[in-house]
Amino acid sequence: MNFSGNRKLILIIFISFLALITVGVGVSTGLMVATNHNIKNMENFGEDNPFLPSQILDINGNLITEFFSDEKREIVSINDLPESLIYALITREDGTFFKHNGFSLYGTLRAVVKIITGQYFSGGSTLTQQLAGHLYADRSDISVTRKLKELWWSFQLERQLTKYEILEMYINKMPFGHNTYGVETASKFFFRHSAVDNTVAESVMLVIQLVRPGLYSPIRYPERARKVQSSIVNQMVKNGFITQNEADLTMADYWNNRYDWSRDNLTTAFFDREDLAPWFSEYIRGELDEMLYGKQDIYRDGYSVYTTLNLDYQQKADELINEGLVKWNKTYQANIGNRMDVVDDQYVPVIDLLSLVFNIDDIRIAGSQEKIRAKDEFYEQINPTMDIMSLMFGLDELNTIAQFSYNNSLKKTQQSTVESALITLENETGYILAMIGGSEFSRTNQFNRAVNGELMPGSVFKPLYYSAAISSRKFTPATRIYDGPKVFRNPDGSSYAPMNYKGEWEGSVLLRQALAKSMNVPSITVLEGIGFEAAISRASRLLGFSDPVEIGRRFPRVFPLGLGVITVPPIRVARAFATFPNLGKAVEPIAIRYVEDRNGDIILNPERDLRDKQENEDLQIMDPAEAYIMVDLLHSTTQIGTLRHLPRYVDGFDRLPMGGKTGTTQNWADAWTAGFSPYYTTVMWVGFDQRGSSLGVNQTGATAASWVWGNYMSYINSEMPYKEFNRPSSGLVEREVCDVSGEIPTDSCSDGTHIELFLAGTEPKKYCSIHKFEESRTETMNQKFMNDFSTQMINVPSVELLEDPFSTASSSSSLSLNRYIKSPGIETIPGLHKFLYLQINLSEIPYFVERITFFTVFTNKS
Repeated sequence: MNFSGNRKLILIIFISFLALITVGVGVSTGLMVATNHNIKNMENFGEDNPFLPSQILDINGNLITEFFSDEKREIVSINDLPESLIYALITREDGTFFKHNGFSLYGTLRAVVKIITGQYFSGGSTLTQQLAGHLYADRSDISVTRKLKELWWSFQLERQLTKYEILEMYINKMPFGHNTYGVETASKFFFRHSAVDNTVAESVMLVIQLVRPGLYSPIRYPERARKVQSSIVNQMVKNGFITQNEADLTMADYWNNRYDWSRDNLTTAFFDREDLAPWFSEYIRGELDEMLYGKQDIYRDGYSVYTTLNLDYQQKADELINEGLVKWNKTYQANIGNRMDVVDDQYVPVIDLLSLVFNIDDIRIAGSQEKIRAKDEFYEQINPTMDIMSLMFGLDELNTIAQFSYNNSLKKTQQSTVESALITLENETGYILAMIGGSEFSRTNQFNRAVNGELMPGSVFKPLYYSAAISSRKFTPATRIYDGPKVFRNPDGSSYAPMNYKGEWEGSVLLRQALAKSMNVPSITVLEGIGFEAAISRASRLLGFSDPVEIGRRFPRVFPLGLGVITVPPIRVARAFATFPNLGKAVEPIAIRYVEDRNGDIILNPERDLRDKQENEDLQIMDPAEAYIMVDLLHSTTQIGTLRHLPRYVDGFDRLPMGGKTGTTQNWADAWTAGFSPYYTTVMWVGFDQRGSSLGVNQTGATAASWVWGNYMSYINSEMPYKEFNRPSSGLVEREVCDVSGEIPTDSCSDGTHIELFLAGTEPKKYCSIHKFEESRTETMNQKFMNDFSTQMINVPSVELLEDPFSTASSSSSLSLNRYIKSPGIETIPGLHKFLYLQINLSEIPYFVERITFFTVFTNKS
């Protein structure tokens, strides 16, 4: 055969190129063998140890969620999958899969040529090569070396595994986009059901995700995906895998009945995963990242994380918080609407008139209002429709506008949306049993207010320094404190004059009543009595702060501190309150009990480590007797204080003894309820992320937060055995005291008495000074009356004993003595009426009847 000069040259170049390729393949293969000799034990080549997510389990072993990063995977057997999935895979990716030995010579040479010439290449790899590249090569490395490495491992796969084993490994290993790996996880993400139940159209839609995951996503680019899907379905018809009628039916069914046009086009498997307690799960993830940093991978190593959460309690908290958020936001919006109506009706016309009269455009409001209303209409009505249209017709520009509008709307929502947080601890162990960090957990709402929120606690802070007052022995539950206008002087010389809620004053009150009813002046008086140093020292220990710098920053030495004008996360408040029923011993919140690897071996035991640490620490913040008095004081809040409505209106609330405290900040910006049963402590907060907004008039801790707190506490304690609060066996005494003075009662303590609790040695030693003084005053006035009356009786002509004016008197009657006096002469007796009207207590009528009938009431018979 004769060749022309040009043909000979081309032939020589081609043969030389093939020789170089052959030598390159040989050398590279040798290098692959040498390099990868220890990568895989060929005897166990078929064994698969895939990346697995870590499972997060609650205290009863129930699955909360799974953790994974770039790979969300579930293993499925090829025998359970529909044939349409295999047919679609063969049609799309590798029509000669069952005929070749692992690679395509033509495809490989084409890829090599394009690499050498600097061109982009795609395709050409068999299913086996794709799997080998995914398992053993860096797919981001666009080089001849990577292709040769894939080729070598493809040979090994084909030698060691059957075709169906390769297929099964392939469909369980390969990425399908949106952080899904494996066909089962991808099917559940895209279609909300197992791959076992896929239709032909669904199988095809999954297969086309394999080329470049995300490029043909039906969620992000539905029209682009539909075109490729239709092409593959038609090819399956040509290949004889399905009929034309089946193709038409499956496509119509998918797009008319199964496709969800409303899905967020930015979603991924991570955000789409089932998570029954997302706020708690995210908290766990942070804890694990810290514990395992640089050691293990919680996203791929398949750990089982045993936590403290009780899913039953968590779900009840979710339910009640969600109901509350609807109500609180509705109240807030109503208040805003009422205020805006007043502004629109009364002030806007005046301002606009001034704008016209003085030609000042900058203060004109009417036009601005119309713009605001138009913008709101766009966000609420037009934008959602535009977003759906962009998905249906593949209009990316329209989608961009819609997403921009959503972002602007989100910023506005964050400024005017009521948020809430809740956390529950077990008193003795510190187990976190429930945690809610805000409203619905999402990509744009992941800030955990229960753990990280620097929130102003208001009066919820009061019990912390009241406990220091009890410990100081300067104050007891029966200490009498004045509740009225008072000016306090801060250390810097500035004055502070607190007011009570609604501006009402009670006068002289006992400490128990002052705390239960959250009176401000008595509380500041308590703070003044023990001093800032003692108050801050106790509060910081209860809240778990130990760094002197942080303590100095958090707790200003001014009297507003006594009303909770600081910031602190709810989880800190919970540990503080849990200390009281735990008999004064510090409570450390804990979320993870232990962690097992995929083989069942314990690799982490945080609870054991915490208990070992606690054995070497002084956890006793306050004496058990002092702590029990605080429990008893806070129990009074549910009896006579700001939570007294709960036993009456919340079913089952009083089945167990409860203690608690409400808190409200300036302008009703924050509402709190914190409290405990003998088993659990729960703290909840309602408010705004951005300060300056108000929940509405009278939206206090008692009216807003307490209903959710009360119903939740009633629920989680409903199945617990009856139990009183733990009471220490020593250090406490009980004494009867006067309700008014708090001192030892006398016979004159007519306002009542009660049994009070004291630290041993602090019980009252004096008799009631208030009623003793009144008794002394009464005796003095009686003597004066007798002397004056005796003087007036001289030369009285005659007397007539009238009806006993007290014979029909009762404690409920209105007594009038005037009708018994028949002569004005009796009115001349000095002090008679003053004595009768001011000194007679109807409950003591028999005493006065005895005294007055001795004198008789008489008249002049002229």
